[in-house]
Amino acid sequence: MPTVLSVQSRVAYGHVGNAASVFPLQRLGIEAWALDTVAFSNHTGHGQWRGAAVPAAQIAELFEGVAALGVLPQIDAVLSGYLGDATTGPVLLDIVEQVRAANPRALFCCDPVIGDVDTGSYVTTGIAEFFRDRALALADIITPNRFELEYLTGHTVATVAEAGGAAAALGALGPRIVLVTSIEVEGDRLAMLAAGPDGVWAVDTPRLPVMLNGCGDVTAALFLGRLLRGESLADALAATAASMYGVIETTMRLGRYELALVAAQDELVAPSLKLAPQKL
Repeated sequence: MPTVLSVQSRVAYGHVGNAASVFPLQRLGIEAWALDTVAFSNHTGHGQWRGAAVPAAQIAELFEGVAALGVLPQIDAVLSGYLGDATTGPVLLDIVEQVRAANPRALFCCDPVIGDVDTGSYVTTGIAEFFRDRALALADIITPNRFELEYLTGHTVATVAEAGGAAAALGALGPRIVLVTSIEVEGDRLAMLAAGPDGVWAVDTPRLPVMLNGCGDVTAALFLGRLLRGESLADALAATAASMYGVIETTMRLGRYELALVAAQDELVAPSLKLAPQKL
């Protein structure tokens, strides 16, 4: 059974960060351990929240406690997401280095949480630069959205073809696999694409008329989990996109603002929608 250490935010209510990534990994049969970078009452999209970033020194101390148990060789991948504060960046990279020292085959899957096309950047000073200047070169897998892809590459992305070119350029900077989580395409559809050693693959689904937080967190977890289970890049891409469509459709149908992960949990494992990835 593969094991993932997930380093990202925590909310008491709702599903973003570790509250969005751990459960999908577990439903895929992946052991998931969580280190929280922030402790919030809820995600900030509600317009009000309580809590604060977890101090970087405390995150490091918690990881040291895990390492002291002698269990680091069990970790097959480190998944990172929302950091909360730029001082957490070096701690994250130290965690990755220690895990790799214990298990040289362990992967680093970096979700470079910076912002989105609708909001612009929503992280504190230094975080975007950390992902671009330090984390990118050490990542095996990186999972940007369109906004983050443009920031990391300096390329404008308006089409699936341009996203594929930007993903390939990003891969040349370090990551072996690049997942672009959302690209708008004609006909009111959304595309997701993955670039890796065997080329660039894309799928698309109807765009549902709802804006939800945490979709990128679930997407990165599902994609990493499926790769760890031995699925091909194309198959992991198709299943991840189909699962996300099922989760979002269920959430919309139930009239919820938070992702309906429990209600839609079967979609995480065996999505109803069947997609055929196309090689670009």
